[in-house]
Amino acid sequence: MLYAFELSGEHDVLPGKEIISCLHAAGLEFAEVEHFDQCLVVDIAGDHREIDRVLVSVAERLAMSHHILKVAGISDVDEDEIIATAEKIDISAHIASGQTYVVRAKRIKHSGNVKREKIEGRIGGSIYRKGFRANMKSPDVVFRLVMTDRAILGSVVASVDRGAYEHRAPHKKPFFYPGVLMPRVARALVNISGISPGEVLLDPFSGTAGILVEAGLLSAHVIGIEVRQKIAHGAKMNMDLFDSDYSLLVGDACRIPLKDCTVDSIVTDPPYGRSAAIKAESLHHLYSDSFSEMYRVLKKGKRAVVVSEMQVTDFARAAGFEVMDIFTQKIHGSLTRTFTVLIKE
Repeated sequence: MLYAFELSGEHDVLPGKEIISCLHAAGLEFAEVEHFDQCLVVDIAGDHREIDRVLVSVAERLAMSHHILKVAGISDVDEDEIIATAEKIDISAHIASGQTYVVRAKRIKHSGNVKREKIEGRIGGSIYRKGFRANMKSPDVVFRLVMTDRAILGSVVASVDRGAYEHRAPHKKPFFYPGVLMPRVARALVNISGISPGEVLLDPFSGTAGILVEAGLLSAHVIGIEVRQKIAHGAKMNMDLFDSDYSLLVGDACRIPLKDCTVDSIVTDPPYGRSAAIKAESLHHLYSDSFSEMYRVLKKGKRAVVVSEMQVTDFARAAGFEVMDIFTQKIHGSLTRTFTVLIKE
């Protein structure tokens, strides 16, 4: 059955990568169908009721999506085409007898010229004629129309609580240090790492623990290493606020005090040269030695996700990693982040 993920649009690549990783982690069998502007459509195999249940838990992990829709129909972004699609859909998979509904529409950027209020009313009328009652305040089912490259109509299976990430903004935590990843980016990278509840995630450059907080909220056991004692103390304050299963060490990422092949995933944002408090002969030695250590402690077949201001593929390959993916995010005129996804084969 087709499902659509309404993406946040805050990055061209991250939201889709995050979704694919979460679907894999949930054990769903699926195939990508279309990737529209701010909307990813996938075909998921299985009984839709069981899929709906699993997708609720997927939504609890996601950071860079708004809603997950069970697709009722897809058409051109044209009012008559949309209504024709609404008229002929099999509504039984979306709403049960006696349930109420509401219709909401969203236009992505400047897709088409269909007026949102008018199309909501017309789709609502189509559903009413199928024998259901509308309820604008507390409906049982929300039908949502996303107008992007095409018009996707479906029922909302789950929504992402994006406000929770705002409450975890760096400056709202007990200990703040500038230049850290925002919680939604950190969560997306944790998801891309493929970590599952109960597994071990390592951040060898843990800083104020922004990555560790997001992984800990997914019920992973998180381990952080930070060379600066003051920052490590602040990281502990942040971790304690969220009651995570964690271990924090004051130490050197070039000499990780863990046994070989004991970590299930690594997500880290190493220093780029701006920080003077690094115990290495040079930035080159820091990256070379830390990548070798990350490779050593990571289990075979598992992933490392590294944030950097420079290309790190040479360091990664020299350590033994294979490069799965590379994508970037422009922060401002002088800063572009590179995200490198690695695997230990």
